[in-house]
Amino acid sequence: MSNDTRAAVDRLCAYFETISPQSVAGIGEFYTADARFKDPFNEVHGIPAIEQVFRHMFESLHEPRFVVSSRIVDGTQCFLVWEFRFRFKRFDTTAEQVVRGGSHLVLTADGLVIDHRDYWDAAEELYEKLPVVGSLMRWLKRRANT
Repeated sequence: MSNDTRAAVDRLCAYFETISPQSVAGIGEFYTADARFKDPFNEVHGIPAIEQVFRHMFESLHEPRFVVSSRIVDGTQCFLVWEFRFRFKRFDTTAEQVVRGGSHLVLTADGLVIDHRDYWDAAEELYEKLPVVGSLMRWLKRRANT
């Protein structure tokens, strides 16, 4: 099973590193019909809802892309360490932004994702980069650390 799981994870990583607005519709090749996806902004179930999360990503951001830097596979579970790179469509539209995070995936025996949970710090990785909210978040962070 471990080699099959590793191969499934390799295919999934390749998919996410090359995902495009056109390829979002192919997400059902990697997830079960009743899969769960959760990140700091979304908690959805089922392929149509997961597809919508990624469609919204392309609608909201310029050139979003994932870079998977490492992976740990153990049985039918894996953890991916990644960078999410993009440019804002509003605010600073020229600077590339980087969000660092990780994903815990649970796969079925046939290598499909049944549970996908992303972990990343929305305050540090995103809110601090926004013009007005960023100033407030940085101030709060300084106050909490004194």
